[in-house]
Amino acid sequence: MLQRNPGDFYSQDDLEYRKLEEQHDRYEAELLKIEQSEFHSAEDLLEEVRLKKLKLKVKDEMLAFAQRHRLAHPA
Repeated sequence: MLQRNPGDFYSQDDLEYRKLEEQHDRYEAELLKIEQSEFHSAEDLLEEVRLKKLKLKVKDEMLAFAQRHRLAHPA
């Protein structure tokens, strides 16, 4: 699971952010399944790369969301 920063308290109440978190966690779980299997087919390796890219994309979206929130709600 992606580590939250202390300033990310708002994510508890924000549906969009929670959906991104859930998506990130699903990709992580799928990656773990592939990484823990003894044998890797070519399809498994391609899927691993695809999932890593998707997971990174979602993480970038989460960070952008947090930045937008901080700009909209300065301390």
